Amino acid sequence: MTSLIFKDVTMSYPIYNAHSQSLRNQLVRVSTGGRIGGSRGEVVTVTALDNISFELKSGDAVGLIGHNGAGKSTLLRTMAGIYPASSGEVIRVGSVATVFELGAGMDPELSGYENIMRMLLLLGHSVASAKSKIPEIEEFCELGDFLVLPVRTYSSGMTMRLMFAVATSMRPEILLIDEMFGTGDAAFQEKAEKRMHDWIAGSDIFVFASHDRSLIKRLCNRIFRLEHGKIYEDDIATI
Repeated sequence: MTSLIFKDVTMSYPIYNAHSQSLRNQLVRVSTGGRIGGSRGEVVTVTALDNISFELKSGDAVGLIGHNGAGKSTLLRTMAGIYPASSGEVIRVGSVATVFELGAGMDPELSGYENIMRMLLLLGHSVASAKSKIPEIEEFCELGDFLVLPVRTYSSGMTMRLMFAVATSMRPEILLIDEMFGTGDAAFQEKAEKRMHDWIAGSDIFVFASHDRSLIKRLCNRIFRLEHGKIYEDDIATI
């Protein structure tokens, strides 16, 4: 059975040469709002996730909320295995697909078609399987002839369409999305939301970070709130 379990997970970033630049500039690079700890010498530690534990199982659709820099993106990347935990244990059972920052995993010099193949191969498809997915992705993203052009020529909305179409074409057991519905036209956002409803109805675990609480309420059945590296589960009926 698909599951995603965090046991006392902490994610800390050491920042070196703290005296050579402003601390503010270094924290911008880390882009988290966790606790800042000092140490002797020139090392500053930012704790983005602070000893958090939870268990997700099949059927869980989780909305992540919190102010900018609260740790939502760090949590999603730790869920995906992109960031290793500094301490604690992450137990992940099931295939994972992600839709994170625009352009992640894409080569801007390659065409849309070439990037579709590239991303599907990275997700574990064979060449034949990846090719069989292209018509569905073409139809959903509605980019038409732009798919033959380099991705660097795309707007942010076009890039989001392509990434979302690829990520949701394979129906992974665990899907992680980081604030992607704010980009693109209203018609595509409605189309993407419908696909998410269909995906959730027949899938396992879905985690979605967003500032749009009404969208989270429509898509999710659980809600986690992040504050300064700590995690709290709220009653979704109250948001």
